[in-house]
Amino acid sequence: MAFVAFSLPPYLTGDPARSRVPAPEGFAAHYPLLVAHVVFATIAMMCAVPQVWPWLRRRRPALHRLTGRAYVFAGVLPAGLAGLVIGARTPFGPVLAVSNVMLALLWLGCTVTGYRMARQGRYAEHRRWMLRSFALTFSIISNRVWGVIAGIVLVPQLDTLFGGDQRMLTFTIAALAGWLGWTVPLLAVQWWLERGEAVRRRARITARATAGRAAVPEAAGGTG
Repeated sequence: MAFVAFSLPPYLTGDPARSRVPAPEGFAAHYPLLVAHVVFATIAMMCAVPQVWPWLRRRRPALHRLTGRAYVFAGVLPAGLAGLVIGARTPFGPVLAVSNVMLALLWLGCTVTGYRMARQGRYAEHRRWMLRSFALTFSIISNRVWGVIAGIVLVPQLDTLFGGDQRMLTFTIAALAGWLGWTVPLLAVQWWLERGEAVRRRARITARATAGRAAVPEAAGGTG
């Protein structure tokens, strides 16, 4: 909520001068697409929070489905499509552009796949895909954190490592923040999912072994 309260208002004024992302030259549609991306992404973030709330899923399944549809169709899909276009035309260099395009495609792909799993009644897979989508939705926040860290580390090296080239310094900070912003959360969620699956797999093996040991005395007693 704090991030949204800070990030959203400048884009509700309709004033391109208040945009925090400069428009590339020759791309007149950049600002309208940026505003659309920010507004729809805000809807996605607000809908994502109740989606991962276990109580709501259990006690209010109809509301869970409603906010889920809003997350997909009024949030991720329009925000991801707009982000794909403006991300490819970022003014902060080609390395960030590649990151933006990959992030948008993965965001769209994970979300659509998760929605399809729910429609097919494959809820365990639906949950896994939507958790990946959740991580990508909120990667914008970790992006900002990494940007601050990269700035603290690299700005003092402007005259040495970057030879005084302010543009190259900006491109480097933006690229590091862009890539780390979504890869780290996505890898963390994937690790968490695999860890949970490993725990469940060990529990099943233990249960089968316990059942097998319990069956042996019964069989022996029956023979006697």
